[in-house]
Amino acid sequence: MSSRRIAVFDTTLRDGEQSPGIALRPEQKADVARQLERLGVDVIEAGFAAASPGDAEGVRAVGRAVSTVTVASLARTRREDIDAAVAALEETPRSRLHIFLATSPIHMEKKLRMTPDEVVAAAGDSVAYARGRVDEIEFSCEDATRSEPAFVARTCAAAVEAGADVINLPDTTGYALPTEYAAFIREVVHRCPSLRNVTLSAHCHDDLGLAVANSLAAVDAGVGQVECTVNGIGERAGNAALEEIAMAMRVREPLLGAVTGVRPGEIARTSQLVERLTGYVVPPNKAIVGANAFAHEAGIHQDGVLKDVSTYQIMDPGELGVAMTLPLGKHSGRHAFARACADAGLELDRDALAAAFSRFKALADGGERVTLNDVFVGVTA
Repeated sequence: MSSRRIAVFDTTLRDGEQSPGIALRPEQKADVARQLERLGVDVIEAGFAAASPGDAEGVRAVGRAVSTVTVASLARTRREDIDAAVAALEETPRSRLHIFLATSPIHMEKKLRMTPDEVVAAAGDSVAYARGRVDEIEFSCEDATRSEPAFVARTCAAAVEAGADVINLPDTTGYALPTEYAAFIREVVHRCPSLRNVTLSAHCHDDLGLAVANSLAAVDAGVGQVECTVNGIGERAGNAALEEIAMAMRVREPLLGAVTGVRPGEIARTSQLVERLTGYVVPPNKAIVGANAFAHEAGIHQDGVLKDVSTYQIMDPGELGVAMTLPLGKHSGRHAFARACADAGLELDRDALAAAFSRFKALADGGERVTLNDVFVGVTA
């Protein structure tokens, strides 16, 4: 049985940019977009055109920078938002309007001040107003996971009937658990059979640290698109990390039965570009792209990977454009220390190596980072 192809909707330049303190200039968005196209994403959400003239120009800059990828702009159900997005997308190779409206009781009552009937009507009217003005229309039920499945299904039916091509059921507040999210998606589809005729999408936030797990659960539940950001940046605790989703599908393809078009060899470059332009430093322990993702310090682990890398690695770092490292520290073993000495061109007999390793352990126990220079300084041959 062949694997399903899952579309990757990258929202680094919209939801990712909503991280506090990030404000990318149009030319910077264009640089990121070109790299995202090389990475192999299917859709780039370039901004929220109605938010500001700068955001609209950012969407236009992305549209001019790419040649094959679909470019999207976010919009509320307001006609002025839709008009601004359509205008900003005029120069894109393929355009998508991403319309959103909340469906949860708390959002409808406290934020929108709209009745459920008014929300359903607005969903259908906004999609109908946009139909034919862009290549694709995506409709999102904001805060879907805190909404009633029956009402979400009703809203989706209105959007699909009006001409939506993609329906997104986001976990906007990062509230759902993976099994719960998958069950929610299946129930909404059961209640709204017309969803089987469009692409279903998942968009997950990381408030409980479950964004990637929820995204993979959504894939298992049948969605055809996942929405994510490079390095997992985004509102509050961030979004589902693109690189984690892509590599999880690659490593566990036999179980998930799904793949993306992401090119692993471009992941590290993309991560580094986003890190540099946003100023959001990637934590060293970040999966896939963190500095420690393929670093082994513990002696038992170092001994294992020196014998066979598959003992402690489930991915090939070379495929990602990075290298495995064996950093020296208080937990390092004799084999890794000997390897480091050999790599540095130090020829030591058995006794000299044992003495050097003892000095290294004594220094490492002091809590400071130790280099070979620290070990051999002042030591005569």
